[in-house]
Amino acid sequence: MLVSAASATTSSAAQVGELGLAFVLSALIGLERELRHKPAGLRTLTVVGLASALFVQISKYGFFDVVGPDVHIDPSRVAAQVVSGLGFLGAGLIFVRRDRVRGLTTAAALWLVSAVGMAAGAGLVLLAVVVTAGHFVIACAFTPVVHRLSGELRGVHHLRLTYRDGEGVLRRALAECTGRGFTVRELTAGEPDEDAGGRATVTRLVLVRLTVEGRGDPTGLAVRLADVDGVLEVTAGDVDEEGD
Repeated sequence: MLVSAASATTSSAAQVGELGLAFVLSALIGLERELRHKPAGLRTLTVVGLASALFVQISKYGFFDVVGPDVHIDPSRVAAQVVSGLGFLGAGLIFVRRDRVRGLTTAAALWLVSAVGMAAGAGLVLLAVVVTAGHFVIACAFTPVVHRLSGELRGVHHLRLTYRDGEGVLRRALAECTGRGFTVRELTAGEPDEDAGGRATVTRLVLVRLTVEGRGDPTGLAVRLADVDGVLEVTAGDVDEEGD
């Protein structure tokens, strides 16, 4: 009986240690997202990671008292439902505004934190630590690499311009694109959904969607286009991961 009690105490201490590891690793990832001012930050990601670890432990240890000759359990079922549940939670962070998608990276971070918490709860300490380190490599090292490569590789980018008609704005904007090394592959024009910035004007506004190809930075091009006289609004890119 003493051996059984000692074993139970050791097991409980190990479980608490796994929860503590999930808490620490999730908090580290959440802190990184918090410092970047993302929608899901320190509190949200820490709760998700800690809860995921607890769900795994419930799945592993929570049903032994009901196991018998006629009762069989599958410890993986609860863990599998955690993955499905996080899909719904992550979907709530993704939203689309016009032609821009935001929240993808935040939803992916939520998914990753859940996986880290589940690994910690399952006792896979090394995997949980390695994946957490991998997150920081992705978050801190990949962005400058992408920015550097974007200056060396030709990419296709999408721009939206709202400008005043009849002032030669489009001609100057296209000249700015070609002057910065971009080739205009596609151009479509139409009426804007609403006046840019809610401005009251008697001048007709035109919305143009440009598809350009080049080695330059599309954000830098958008900044230069915004300085063109007559341009009221510029949006660069149709997917914005870092704005989530």
